[in-house]
Amino acid sequence: MNTESHLPELTPAEKRGALIGVLLALFMSALDQTVVSTATPMIIRDLAFPTSWITWLTTSYLVTSTALLPIWGKMSDLYGRRPILLYGLTLFIAASVLCAFAQTPTQLVLFRAIQGAGSAAIFANAFAIVGDLFEPRERPKYQGLFGAMFGLSSVFGPWIGGLLTDYISWHWVFLVNVPVGGIALWFIYKRMPLLRHTTGKHIDFLGAALLLLFVVPLLMGLSLAPVSYAWTSIEIVSMFGLSITAFIVFIRHELKEDGAIIDLSLFYDKAFRLTALASFTLGAVFLGSIVFIPLYMVNVLGVSATSSGATLTPLTLGLVFGNVMSGQLVSRYGAYKPILIPSLVMLAMGYLWIALTMTADQTQFMMIVKLVVLGMALGPTIPLYTQMMINAAPRTKMGVASASAT
Repeated sequence: MNTESHLPELTPAEKRGALIGVLLALFMSALDQTVVSTATPMIIRDLAFPTSWITWLTTSYLVTSTALLPIWGKMSDLYGRRPILLYGLTLFIAASVLCAFAQTPTQLVLFRAIQGAGSAAIFANAFAIVGDLFEPRERPKYQGLFGAMFGLSSVFGPWIGGLLTDYISWHWVFLVNVPVGGIALWFIYKRMPLLRHTTGKHIDFLGAALLLLFVVPLLMGLSLAPVSYAWTSIEIVSMFGLSITAFIVFIRHELKEDGAIIDLSLFYDKAFRLTALASFTLGAVFLGSIVFIPLYMVNVLGVSATSSGATLTPLTLGLVFGNVMSGQLVSRYGAYKPILIPSLVMLAMGYLWIALTMTADQTQFMMIVKLVVLGMALGPTIPLYTQMMINAAPRTKMGVASASAT
């Protein structure tokens, strides 16, 4: 396979236009998740969701977006970032319109799954495009902007979702994607070059099928147990058994496959392997915080559900601030360690502070202070590790590396 790079010299205007388009696409995709969560109670009541179906409003989106990430990443390496991003955006916008006009729970769950497929194309390409547009020294600065999109969506999403649901209807939480996505499409179509790295046309379809067979039963089993089925039930055990079998076969296949959907040779590189492990761990740490801290606020401190959700806003704002500042500092000094090591020490101390002081008589104000510290420490870590993974990969495999990181 010819792995010649096809990256022309880009003008500053082209870089800015492409960057704006990708940022808008990422913001739209991230915003959708927070906006929909606010409207979920109204959607459930309006469409008369059966109790057993409620989790699938989120899970259907999660399953397709997770499973298709590496596939879209590989295709963008082969066919170019722009066409894959345009396909993903178009799919996401079309699915958003279908979600808005869904008449039954089955329709909405199906359309959310299609939305997840489009979202995967956006996330798989976004971070790789930074690697294509900018030199390694510049990348962290722009990576910070991408992280800020997640933070802004977390702040504005619930607010926008609440306004649309209360004053118009829940249908508009999906239709709001159309204008934002339309502007992103225009910038990407008009300003972004092809950004293709390889001329080969080989797609590892067997690897893609095995990956889906590994991820989908695993996520289904984790989402259905133990509420719908017991952990030891034949349904859950069968799902996990199928997932484990597919994973083993997938690894054996990918090690032999020339055009693997996930290039396992990337993990031979010590830097890539260690940053992947660190990124995975930090992701679990962050998600654990945003899931369990609100439960502590409601069940221990006795605040309302609305107040507990608002308590996470300082964490998000701290995360955005740390994200943007760390990108600027790394670009200025040209090194990751002086930023990462203090951030990780601060993160460990922040979690230790919270863990040792989570008592029933703690004030909400003190919890907010601790979450600001936690956010500022988390802000630099996740995006910098992601960028380190992308930097460790050759240019011809940035799409695969980006998808693996995501």
